[in-house]
Amino acid sequence: MRRTLARLFVALVAVIAAFNPASAQSPSPKIVIAPPGIPPVFASVILYVAEKEGFFKKYGANVELRPFDTGTTAARAVIAGDVDFTMSPSPVIINQISNTGAELVGIYGLTNSDFVLASVDPEKTSCKDVAGQGVGIDTVGGARSIALRNILAGGCPGMTIDNVTQVAVGSNVGPAMLAGSLKFGIVHLDDIASIEAQGKKVTQIMSTKMASPNSHYLLFVVNRKKLEASRDAFVRVMAALIEAAKFIRDPKNADTVGQIAVVTGHPANVGRATIKPLIDVDYWPVENDGMDRTRLERLIGIMQKTGGIKPGVEPVKYDRLVDQSVWKDAMAMVNGKK
Repeated sequence: MRRTLARLFVALVAVIAAFNPASAQSPSPKIVIAPPGIPPVFASVILYVAEKEGFFKKYGANVELRPFDTGTTAARAVIAGDVDFTMSPSPVIINQISNTGAELVGIYGLTNSDFVLASVDPEKTSCKDVAGQGVGIDTVGGARSIALRNILAGGCPGMTIDNVTQVAVGSNVGPAMLAGSLKFGIVHLDDIASIEAQGKKVTQIMSTKMASPNSHYLLFVVNRKKLEASRDAFVRVMAALIEAAKFIRDPKNADTVGQIAVVTGHPANVGRATIKPLIDVDYWPVENDGMDRTRLERLIGIMQKTGGIKPGVEPVKYDRLVDQSVWKDAMAMVNGKK
């Protein structure tokens, strides 16, 4: 009888495994993900949706979210091996790999930026009004700093980064503008929604999308050696993020996503109001990996011309910068093909 029961138990486990491949795997190694910003920037909402809605668990991913001050510092932590995965400005990653041979590789991307050069002073609403003024950014060389440089160069004729003073306040540019300590800042769409919800008018002077429509915003990067050692774990994480992106895009989930987005420091109504404008610019892609070759190769060229890549250094090649196979395998997992 005991032998018969044992055989039945083994058969039952096999049947369950056939219908739920993720659960049949041995425990996945922990992947520490560093959402950039304290509080996290809105791009990180996809990570928190994956966590709160159980998508990491669904795909057998063992994940810890550990926020870092900026995407730039988080990328350095990935290089050092202190964390395994983060999202960081594409120009920063291109420069780091090109200049230092950093062991980073992109497995997913956000093509379109929502950065805006904005003003809360009704008397100062044009590019020329920014000249000689302090502009809020995250950190010099960080995502907002790079966005400011590109916006001025591409959207404000005759202006460069040298015409303004960069004021580094981490992810608190919006609160600083709301408090009146800054008139100008590089802000996200959720920052604008938050400021205006609290009664202060925001004028959008110039956006990254207008100034540089073919740019590339963020790369989700991992340690290349860690990817080689624990590839299956990263595929599972990516599968969870794909499902999270699909969840965010479903209008019936807007209230839920808005509530999850309070982690960014905004109330739920602001988070909810931010979602549709981001979806409209294909912010979290689901039909592709968000690592467009043409845009990234163009950006590599720009980084070489503007000095981000040091003179005499061989720029990173696209096929070294990204690994598209992780997203492909993750999508296959989501579609039930693995």
